[in-house]
Amino acid sequence: MTLATHIMDWALAGAFVIVAAAQIMAMVRLWVGPSTGDRILALDTMVINAIGLIVLLGMAQGTQIYFEASLIIAMLGFVSTVAYARFVLRGDIIE
Repeated sequence: MTLATHIMDWALAGAFVIVAAAQIMAMVRLWVGPSTGDRILALDTMVINAIGLIVLLGMAQGTQIYFEASLIIAMLGFVSTVAYARFVLRGDIIE
């Protein structure tokens, strides 16, 4: 193994730790959040962190299927965040 692969392994491990810590902090904000807006933002942040973890897993394993899965999760996360925010503001999702 070369020096570059060791550096990449350490960088991936560090990124996993940092994104996992961000996910835990978003979970705390979801649990504690003083307002509904904070909870919506925490859910959206958790989706983004989950996408980051999936992409990091794909990089670590060297496969591309995780990148396609992350695109699907990103689309679903965006739609669900918009739907939940609309439900909170108007009381219904579909007019």
